[in-house]
Amino acid sequence: MAKRKSTDGLYDPRNGGEGIRLSGLRVSGEAVNPVRTNYFTIYLIESGSGKFWADGSQFAFDQNCLLFFVPYQHIRIVPESSVQADVIQFHANFLCVETFHAEVGCSGILFNDPYGIPVVQLDEEIKAKVLSLIDDLRVEQTQRGLAYSEVMLAHLKVLLILATRLKTSDAGACGPALHDLQHPVLIELRDLVEENYSILHAPADYATLLHITPKTLGRIVRETLGTTPTELIRARILTHAKWQLLHTLRPVKEIAREVGFSDELYFSRLFKKATGYSPTFFREFETEIRGESNLSMLSSDAPILDSDAAVDTSSQTKKKSKPTGK
Repeated sequence: MAKRKSTDGLYDPRNGGEGIRLSGLRVSGEAVNPVRTNYFTIYLIESGSGKFWADGSQFAFDQNCLLFFVPYQHIRIVPESSVQADVIQFHANFLCVETFHAEVGCSGILFNDPYGIPVVQLDEEIKAKVLSLIDDLRVEQTQRGLAYSEVMLAHLKVLLILATRLKTSDAGACGPALHDLQHPVLIELRDLVEENYSILHAPADYATLLHITPKTLGRIVRETLGTTPTELIRARILTHAKWQLLHTLRPVKEIAREVGFSDELYFSRLFKKATGYSPTFFREFETEIRGESNLSMLSSDAPILDSDAAVDTSSQTKKKSKPTGK
């Protein structure tokens, strides 16, 4: 059993944790770093503006935006004016985004897309609907009437569907619309990373495949996505690792080798830096609070954008390499 560390901020139904919870956020002046959590998190920015970091990616936000964050993500908010927001959080036990992907496509649109902008700008009509849904969620959370959790789930699904519709339309996205990818280099980079993330970890390798310099690649990624090629590669590696840790019982050492890390300790340090927890703790804690239901899923490559494009790694033999650390 992994050594237990503090789970403050993590959803744990054994301690009375709520599968979905609502709260408020007020930020004025100093930057804030919300507690890292295993909830999916949505911020409705009602007023104010500023910048935020989702792990190593930086974005701007303004009032009437929805911001989307994934479990265990490091978040930093830097206000440029006083910010007031509603915060909605839900755990995969309450609504599995990966499963809900089949219904609405919110995985890879709102969540889990390192090539996208996790912001949706709301028009006045949609904002009114979102505020109404949040009010309904708050009432159910407070009153706890008959089947209140099912009612909350229904409200949450409607909110996600509204946001997904806006994100996939020409209007409504805060930044590039139609699922964000606009630059042809990024489209090709995404495909190359998807094919090679387990064997190529250095941005220079991808720059060579794209026939551009590493400096040019870094500039395109930074200017378009607010992050670095290194972060994109690591994000894809970690998505795969998290999927395998959650949905299989394969040894950590084997998972590390599969994504190109011959040094398990190096992989574990990388994972802990990204999530705040070791791979073993992450697996054991999430498996326990999910009642091992997550282990019934089939092992495959972690779906990221198009679940139909996922490839079964058992059918491939991939070269393993020592990480470059870049």
